[in-house]
Amino acid sequence: MAGRPDWLMLEKADTLGGTWRDNVYPGCACDVESHLYSFSFFPNTEWTRTFARQGEIRSYLEDVADHYRLRDRIRFGAQVTGAEWDGAAWDVTLGDGSTLRARYLVLGTGALHEPAVPEIEGIERFAGSAFHSAQWDHTVDLRGKRVAVIGTGASAVQFVPAVAGETGHLTLFQRTAPWVLPKPDKPIRERTRRAFRRVPGLRRAYRTALYWRHEAMVVGFLHPRIMRLAERAVRLYLRRTFAGDATLRRKVTPDFTLGCKRVLMSNDYYPALRRDDVTVETAGIERITEHGVVTADGVEHPADVIVFGTGFRVGDGLGRMSISGRDGTKLADLWRDGQQAFHGTTIAGFPNLFTVVGPNTGLGHSSMVLMIESQLNYVLDAMRLVDADGAVAIDTRSDVQHAHNADLQERLGAAVWGSGGCASWYLDEHGRNRTLWPGYTFSFRRRTRRVDPAAHELLA
Repeated sequence: MAGRPDWLMLEKADTLGGTWRDNVYPGCACDVESHLYSFSFFPNTEWTRTFARQGEIRSYLEDVADHYRLRDRIRFGAQVTGAEWDGAAWDVTLGDGSTLRARYLVLGTGALHEPAVPEIEGIERFAGSAFHSAQWDHTVDLRGKRVAVIGTGASAVQFVPAVAGETGHLTLFQRTAPWVLPKPDKPIRERTRRAFRRVPGLRRAYRTALYWRHEAMVVGFLHPRIMRLAERAVRLYLRRTFAGDATLRRKVTPDFTLGCKRVLMSNDYYPALRRDDVTVETAGIERITEHGVVTADGVEHPADVIVFGTGFRVGDGLGRMSISGRDGTKLADLWRDGQQAFHGTTIAGFPNLFTVVGPNTGLGHSSMVLMIESQLNYVLDAMRLVDADGAVAIDTRSDVQHAHNADLQERLGAAVWGSGGCASWYLDEHGRNRTLWPGYTFSFRRRTRRVDPAAHELLA
């Protein structure tokens, strides 16, 4: 880790891979181009598709780990349950009751790893198989079965087309129709991969072109009027796709501004919904019975299997931990009215604590790898600042953090996520967007390139 010899990674699972280890549902793939969804310091010339699939991404992560011999520094099966700052270091508690002492604590728990299963009356009585897409049960044979899919998020858009051809009948229970755009996915030919291997500058130029194309999308997110113009083009696409079936077109046409919620991409989702053995049900779910799903109109839809494509509990990873900072302040108490940090990386009152993919670092337009690398640069610079000063720790000034987050919320309010009627999982229970970064990734990188000493306090 940047030449520091005394570091350790704690992984709650038995293997590495994160979301690309846990999500193994049919059709699982990335919605960011492969050459942008990879580390700048470890390029991969061998991606076989413009949008890599789950297995290939996990293999890439395994290669990164092997290249840097990271497994020697990972303690697997180590579930962190809490951490306490004692004025000089962090005492970290693990699930088995053991503790570790660390000068610095970096939380890379991520935001999307705790599956969200809705509380629906009667779910415990269902006689068939039921599972979340992130916990796919591959022992369940879907061939010829009546399958109920609840939810239409990013995962469902991928697995519905993958299984629709083998199920006896698939009923998709949709609460909100997502915006789904065509996905420019295609194989990367061997001669292209060979050119990337032989001419590194060509691969770098390709990645750079991808980067700036994605950055250009930010303009629409920040200016709702521009996004509404783009929305007209997408509505034309919907009319062409569902020509001759106005009823289904109305069901799958979103009632919110493009970009307000996560924009999805797929070439086979809409064709799957047009199949004779697929039904899109928009009546709300009232309850689940032993043999199916009952909607608000009183109709029972028979089902042998229920698959939840209902997303994740944002932020629960940290919420489950008991983290105490200066003066015994609990992070859960501090965040009761909403999560906030400084550059999504440091938290006032919690010295030498850093969060990767923390509050307001999410993106709606590009690769999160870009944000992660920026944050890690910031973390390392903070450590260097502490070492150079001979201090014990670094802590963020609360007034600086407050001003930073006030500015974030103002910018988010003027963007597409703050437009009228915009409600999504980006918002917390108080209606505040604590998830997204309202700007360009190069702007975030500039802000996190160096730690501003004036924004922090060095503790002796």
